[in-house]
Amino acid sequence: MARKRNQKTTPEFADVARYDTFPKLLAHNARAFGSEVVMREKEFGIWNEFTFADYQHKVRRYALGLRAMGIARGDCVGLLGANRPEWVWGEVAAHAIGATSLGVYKDVLGEEAAYLITYAGITAILCEDEEQVDKLLELGDQIPTVRVIVYCDPRGMRKYDDPRLISEEDLCRKGEALDRAEPGLYDAEVEKGSGEDVSILCTTSGTTSKPKLAMLQSGPFLRHCLDYLNADPKCPGDDYVSVLPLPWIMEQVYVIGQQLIARNIINFVEDEETTMADLREIGPTFVLLAPRVWESIAAEVRARMMDSTRFKQLMFKWGMSIGKKAAAEKRRSWFADFILFRALRDRYGFSFLTSAATGGAAMGPETFKFFHAMGVPLKQLYGQTELAGAYTIHRNDDIDPETVGTAFDQSALRIDDPDEEGVGEIVGRSQGMFLGYYQNQEATDADKRDGWLYTGDAGYINTSNGHLVVIDRVKDLANTSAGVRFSPQYIENKLKFSAFVAEAVILGRDLPYLSAMICIRWSIVSKWAEQKNISFTNYTNLSAQPEVYALLRDEVERVNETLPEAQRIRKFLLLYKELDPDDGELTRTRKVRRGVIAEKYAREIEAIYAGRDAIDVDTTITFQDGSTARIQTTLRVETLLPPDDPAGRQAAE
Repeated sequence: MARKRNQKTTPEFADVARYDTFPKLLAHNARAFGSEVVMREKEFGIWNEFTFADYQHKVRRYALGLRAMGIARGDCVGLLGANRPEWVWGEVAAHAIGATSLGVYKDVLGEEAAYLITYAGITAILCEDEEQVDKLLELGDQIPTVRVIVYCDPRGMRKYDDPRLISEEDLCRKGEALDRAEPGLYDAEVEKGSGEDVSILCTTSGTTSKPKLAMLQSGPFLRHCLDYLNADPKCPGDDYVSVLPLPWIMEQVYVIGQQLIARNIINFVEDEETTMADLREIGPTFVLLAPRVWESIAAEVRARMMDSTRFKQLMFKWGMSIGKKAAAEKRRSWFADFILFRALRDRYGFSFLTSAATGGAAMGPETFKFFHAMGVPLKQLYGQTELAGAYTIHRNDDIDPETVGTAFDQSALRIDDPDEEGVGEIVGRSQGMFLGYYQNQEATDADKRDGWLYTGDAGYINTSNGHLVVIDRVKDLANTSAGVRFSPQYIENKLKFSAFVAEAVILGRDLPYLSAMICIRWSIVSKWAEQKNISFTNYTNLSAQPEVYALLRDEVERVNETLPEAQRIRKFLLLYKELDPDDGELTRTRKVRRGVIAEKYAREIEAIYAGRDAIDVDTTITFQDGSTARIQTTLRVETLLPPDDPAGRQAAE
């Protein structure tokens, strides 16, 4: 697809005080900038473009179609599927007729979907394709509130005869018929909407229990998006590739709120497997990727160097050293760019980036420094769903890899009950402050007090630059039985900088010393094993190989060298499977559910601290399609620092 790159460098922000809902702002943009391209979707290798006029046309048809199907003001419309233009059109259409919207993660299991649908009282749900429809139909009478199921992809749908089903095409026909019958209905419904109406129900991360639903109003949400844009400006025509799931609050900010205000272009990739190739084709101006994605890119770069010649490996090491030194001095090295980073940025589609962000979970400083050395203008964000997403960010001339930056102009934060080191609970507020948790006043009163959100996160303000430093969840900060205080997340992030580590869980709360359970990064370790002529059959078998244990031992020892002696990892084992959201071990945004881990792997944890060298495992795992597999293996416990060595004694004293 031949296209001109955006030449605009001056932001143009819409008046969110006047246009205080998504449908009002869309109608304004369609009138004033109807021919501007605002979305692209790749399908069958071709990028299809949509203008503001197309956007408005689709939303109008969707909204009136839903109205014709009996969906009215006060109802809730669900959205289930991958990131697609239809999702965005469906969400804005729901708001146009006074309904609320709730995004459901596409890989959600049936039980989770049933909980969210019935809890929110969803009456209509927009699905991507047959896979998502199957998920709903299998729930049967567990979702009695659902009256309408709209599917966008008709392939495979002819065999169904459920009366709730309707195709997107037929929904639009119903909308067109109602528009002809009542030509002023859509505009009247949009005008009835107020920025103070609850428009979005957004799931919280749910690290300790089932997710709560934060009630967000479109007016405060848009004002907060504008506050974000003032801190990190975007220009009309800037390109963004939508990668993170749309139910997540930050993707709502970027794809819907900021897009309507700043008129940038949202690009939807063809498939999850083609993400990096599609991203390179677009060459976006700004990106938002989760820490795990940045970590996997960094791991892939280092893994590719394993396949390179000795000369290229030396050049990479040299260039990276020069690049890191230059980044630390807040400059770019033209020489490192020439020999290494220019080609590297081009390979991943980062050549035109003016802004890059990460959020949703903590990122280790080593990963952050890696990308700054590479010339990627990466910034860390911090926020919560309840505050409409991020409200702190690094500014262009004020980057610190150990922090998450400073608050937006119209946002604020403070540290409550700090200890002698200044560490306490982070309390924040923003213009996008949620109204409360849906049907959960008790939780609302616990978290929202006097206009502030009590986040449950531990952190402190860096006195030298005023930046916020986030350490961990308050409840996750732990002490060993010897009184050594540590942050599991901090050490886990250090481990995950290794190309060979996909996930790690640090143990040690109320126990004599720290240990780790580690998941290998299959794509990298399997390649490494093939190069070393190590035979293996699957993930479980590979993770049990002695050579793999030796490889990971080196990685853990490297991390130990950067930690105080009392906080060093003394033992570790390699898990027989990857941690999985479907098993409840991670949230949908890939945060560790420590309570689930402690319960599910209690036998393995007990064996580590009982001094055993090996653990026999005989268990069954269930895949997303319902099939099961039996796993029989022996986990080896690797001892790095015996508890009776000098460092171990120091930790126990």
